[in-house]
Amino acid sequence: MSNTNVKVAVIGGGPGGYAAAFLGADLGLNVTLINPEKNPGGVCLYRGCIPSKALLHVSALINESRHAANWGVEFGEPKIDLAKLRAFKEGVITKLTGGLGILAKQRKITYIQGEASFVNSTTLKVKKSAGGEDTLQFDKIIIATGSSPARPGPLAATGANIMDSTGALDLKDIPKTLLVLGGGYIGLELGTVYATLGSKVDVVEMTPGLLPGADRDLIPPLQKRLEKLFNKVMLNTTVTALQDQITNVKVTFKLPGGETEEKTYDKVLVSVGRRPNSKVPGLENTGVKLTERGFIAVNKQLQTDDPSVYAIGDVAGDPMLAHKAAHEGRTAMEHIAGHKVEFAPYAIPAVVFTDPEIAWAGLTQTEAQEKGMDVEVVKFPWGASGRAVTLDRTEGLTKLLIDKKTERVLGGAIVGPGAGDMIAEIVHAIEMAATAYDLGHTIHPHPTLSETIMEASEIFYGTSTDLYRPKRK
Repeated sequence: MSNTNVKVAVIGGGPGGYAAAFLGADLGLNVTLINPEKNPGGVCLYRGCIPSKALLHVSALINESRHAANWGVEFGEPKIDLAKLRAFKEGVITKLTGGLGILAKQRKITYIQGEASFVNSTTLKVKKSAGGEDTLQFDKIIIATGSSPARPGPLAATGANIMDSTGALDLKDIPKTLLVLGGGYIGLELGTVYATLGSKVDVVEMTPGLLPGADRDLIPPLQKRLEKLFNKVMLNTTVTALQDQITNVKVTFKLPGGETEEKTYDKVLVSVGRRPNSKVPGLENTGVKLTERGFIAVNKQLQTDDPSVYAIGDVAGDPMLAHKAAHEGRTAMEHIAGHKVEFAPYAIPAVVFTDPEIAWAGLTQTEAQEKGMDVEVVKFPWGASGRAVTLDRTEGLTKLLIDKKTERVLGGAIVGPGAGDMIAEIVHAIEMAATAYDLGHTIHPHPTLSETIMEASEIFYGTSTDLYRPKRK
């Protein structure tokens, strides 16, 4: 078959789905994108990473204005126009999703607003949002249905004052008191927004530390700032009951010592993780199989046990990250187009957009220790960075994990302003099998925070210009 005769359906228009659909059209395939929203975008653009970052930008601006008092510049307390703030956030969403709609039309993708269900491996029924139902035939189908907020056990309680991340982003009001359940990235990001806007925020996390899974060296600088921003951070503590009481929520805690405690909050945000949207209607009519954790099982080409069906993004496994989904979508579509490809990255970056930002990629120190790997850990404190000093943000840290024998960069982590932008250089180094010498001898502009990556590489050899740390013999 020629490419234009290969019909491909993509179910779900998030970062993975639209990336796959757009590439398929670019490669000459006949692509139909099925999505419940008016335009592509998915949870990330409509109810996730984009609106949250818009609000975090406002939060950072407020915090920066308060921080300016340290430099001799003082502003009055900000006046929050909540309606205008919501309008700004919605404007960002409309602009980006509208742009994706235009890109879909330019590529001549057939876009159907509706919900898809499987008749068999190559046949879909599509219930259109505008009314009516169509039965459509395809050669290949990509499932990109994403994930939803998890609400396990007692946290499944509902009520007007119990929110998930979607409800929190609606920003209907600023509660006087807010409890955030979960010390992961969603909880900390949204907790930061509400605390900056005026809420008295408590955070509860069942594990011994915030951001489980993140490089542990990154946590102290963040936790130090969050303990000033939040009212209380409770670790090793679980919530055993939630009860919405019309005007507030009664919460029962199990404390580290085993005793229980009750408190009331105006609102509660439940952010304890996400679950894959793998219960696609009619999926049992195909050969697709699920893993024990409910993800759709796929190979390195993102192909399921049914050769006509592919799955990408959150529904296909961890990590649940938009950029991972986008690259999986492109890999799946390239495979459908007949290319010899596989999804096998050496590093997938993770970023937490708190203040300071946290980012890491590749091998972590904990993983290296568990695997008994012979690596050297080098750290460059931002107190030795001229640019960090000019920003009055010397709490930051840049860290690299380097193979002692080959000198290859195997992992990296950064905490500090702009960490999310900076981590890409380390990801690139890992993917290209770069050595510490390569990074250290790449000229970085001065004065910038990116120099801390170069300086960390030079610490491996004991030759860092701005930090005296001789190489151990």
